[in-house]
Amino acid sequence: MSLSDTAIRNAKPGMKPVRLFDGGGLYVEVAPGGGKWWRLKYRYGGKEKRLSLGTYPDVSLKAARARRDSARQQLAEGEDPSALRKAAKATEQAKALNTLETVGRAWLKHRSSAWVARTRTMIAASLENDVFPKLGERVIDGVQPGDIRALVQGIESRGAGETATRVFQRLRAIFRYAIAHELLETDPTYPLKPSEIFRPRKTRHRASLGERDVPAFLRKLASYGGDPMTQSALALLMMTATRPGELRGARWDEFNERAATWRIPASRMKMKTEHKVPLSKQALTLLAEMRQLSGDGPLVFPSPFYPGKPLSDGTLNSALARLGYKGMVTAHGFRTLFSTCANEAGWNSDVIEKQLAHEERDEVRGAYNRAQWMTERAKLMQWWADRLDALREEAQVLSRESSE
Repeated sequence: MSLSDTAIRNAKPGMKPVRLFDGGGLYVEVAPGGGKWWRLKYRYGGKEKRLSLGTYPDVSLKAARARRDSARQQLAEGEDPSALRKAAKATEQAKALNTLETVGRAWLKHRSSAWVARTRTMIAASLENDVFPKLGERVIDGVQPGDIRALVQGIESRGAGETATRVFQRLRAIFRYAIAHELLETDPTYPLKPSEIFRPRKTRHRASLGERDVPAFLRKLASYGGDPMTQSALALLMMTATRPGELRGARWDEFNERAATWRIPASRMKMKTEHKVPLSKQALTLLAEMRQLSGDGPLVFPSPFYPGKPLSDGTLNSALARLGYKGMVTAHGFRTLFSTCANEAGWNSDVIEKQLAHEERDEVRGAYNRAQWMTERAKLMQWWADRLDALREEAQVLSRESSE
């Protein structure tokens, strides 16, 4: 005998649960408190089991029958409806834990030791202000390329192009982190190329030499009348394309001249990640000369005025001003010179970026770098030292011609 809505509505609670059967194992259980629950009784694996199908009247008689029929179809296919429901619930719970914001914060925690406090705060703020409010509640494997494009273009449209680029880079890092932890199979940022989603904009660099200016500069540097350690520091800075602060604080125990490498510890790097610099033959020769000047102390370039301390922050730029380049060239600009020349010569951009220790950009462009590209970087730095030699020879030729 089948149930009717009237019979269910009129069913009164008793001292014990009352069951009203409909058919196919479906019944309504009227609790002593008056609540009415849909249940399905079935057998699976030789055992009698029950499955809750909701409460009446929230789940109507018609809806309860549809749920019963769906469960019985699963049984006919050899599946346990209760087990399937538990698995589906577990999947939904897992998805709830794998939102973009949850994974993004896990990435922030994972990477935080690589950043100084100010950088960490800035990166977290960019996600909290621009990403989490819009996409934070989305399950990470549900974020589409179009969602990311719309997000970063929206940031760019308010005049924050640099922020948009950095947010895009950080999203790429978060999605790669999710892939590494098996929370995601495909990176939705992969099809998106910055040049295709962002408007072209002019990049402002530190004041720098152009390649055509290098011969004249090298000629002036060769005749520099100031402190010889400052002169050598400028020369080595050009050869290694390191940051001025990294070079000024260089210590002899960081150099392995036999292996032709300079290992700069994380504590002295901008991104707080150890950086290994391959040394050209010319750089090794210059270091050998420096050992005659400062090899008795721990610092390669000690201050001539304050023993035990490195060259001051303004020493290199002051020397450049003395050479006639005040406001035209900065010590940091040698990195731009190197990057421009190497890129124009056709060197692999990932190798160039790794040599420049652009760690955050490497995360975007070099996810599969092997051994820090050391073999390629060693070739690159020897090419660069040879190129500087050629430009120095050009300077000497120009100097002889001008004196004739």
